[in-house]
Amino acid sequence: MPLRLFSRSEDNTPASFEAARQRMIRDHLMARGIRDARLLEAMSTVPREWFVPADRRHEAYGDYPVPIACGQTISQPFIVAEMTQLLRLSGDEKVLEIGTGSGYQTALLAKLARRVVSIERHGPLSTHAAETLRRLDLSNIRLVVGDGTLGFQEEAPYDRILITAAAPRFPQSLTDQLADGGLAVAPIGDLDCQYLVEIRRQGETVTTNQLAACRFVPLIGQEGWPDR
Repeated sequence: MPLRLFSRSEDNTPASFEAARQRMIRDHLMARGIRDARLLEAMSTVPREWFVPADRRHEAYGDYPVPIACGQTISQPFIVAEMTQLLRLSGDEKVLEIGTGSGYQTALLAKLARRVVSIERHGPLSTHAAETLRRLDLSNIRLVVGDGTLGFQEEAPYDRILITAAAPRFPQSLTDQLADGGLAVAPIGDLDCQYLVEIRRQGETVTTNQLAACRFVPLIGQEGWPDR
């Protein structure tokens, strides 16, 4: 059943967004196999409409990506949920997120983990995300502007790493910053098609597991795609 969206002319009240949020949980997450109770609770409480441009708020709960500033997107709710569920967060992890974007994924991670470090290469996006995240009164987030493909050594190692842009391969710098026993999730592939991949580290052994096909904006950086 398609998710009903608001019309541009409709008065989008908090109650209207709340109803759309609950339909998203029921029809596009639980119906497609998202079962993590903590994740579903987080997604039912974080107001996604705060993280999309004002003129696109009527699309906040559609199950598709929505354009934001700097040529980026906020990923569709299902792929956000699927990638977060794959991280298997218990609440005690330090997470490195590559690609802050709007900050929506960052907010969910902050509700599910002990600490989140999130890197964004576009300064204006990071600034706007910080403003939105402050409205949620989340105190366990550190936002960094820089090349996400190089990670953030200052707070390494990380129990979990999440890349939210398409990488040609998992960057070696991020492998080096993944904790022993740690888990990473990333879209890996060429510019036209990628696959979600789980990366696990046990000592010096790194294993990968390829999952579903997906498509993301490219991960730009020294260990990603060149900036064209």
